[in-house]
Amino acid sequence: MKDRVAIVTGGGRGIGRAIALAMASRGAKIAVADLNAADAEAVSKEVESLGIRSIPVVVDVSQEESVKELFGRVKEEFGGVDILVNNAGITRDALVLRMKEEDWDSVININLKSVFLCSKEAVKIMAKKRYGRIVNIASVVAFMGNPGQANYSASKAGIVGLTKTVAREYASRGITSNAVAPGFIQTAMTDALPEDVKEQMLGSIPLGRFGSVDDVANAVIFLASEASGYITGHVIHVNGGMFM
Repeated sequence: MKDRVAIVTGGGRGIGRAIALAMASRGAKIAVADLNAADAEAVSKEVESLGIRSIPVVVDVSQEESVKELFGRVKEEFGGVDILVNNAGITRDALVLRMKEEDWDSVININLKSVFLCSKEAVKIMAKKRYGRIVNIASVVAFMGNPGQANYSASKAGIVGLTKTVAREYASRGITSNAVAPGFIQTAMTDALPEDVKEQMLGSIPLGRFGSVDDVANAVIFLASEASGYITGHVIHVNGGMFM
């Protein structure tokens, strides 16, 4: 990935941070895009400590003008973009009967609309270069559903359909579009779960462990690299076997 330019949305923590650092370790210049300025700046500094150019960009990925500003800044700093990782996402959990409309809208806008907005700006640049890698972070719940996550499941299922459509529309321009669907990944959120809940979750995972952020980053690296040049419109499941 030497001298490639990558944008990672939601790059300020968790999976996004792991992806940014993994790509930087392979030579890619990184734009760390996040709503939280402090988080974006911290990860950008980590990238630069590896000897790689990086910029932090504060962005609201659910707003078109903010996304346009992100891509304008990256184009100004780096001359373009080769890799887009759509990782930004939130949860607002509740059963369908109790879910507020604003919680539905916010999850759909930040998780799904953002992928549309960012991909739209990316292909404008990538199509001219006749090269690009778009990698979207979906979820196992897009395929299995999950009680209390109607909005999140719908947003992630929508990402899968959007991924395949972009793949068909822009394959002739040298752009690939793929997704990674993580299962239960070990984060601060899963660490805080009661032990009995963790045991129940682990019981559904044939490999018998939660995934790590690096497990997800490794799959993203493959899809963002030259090695995956003949793969487009596909989903890599990183879930320890809980969905096959």
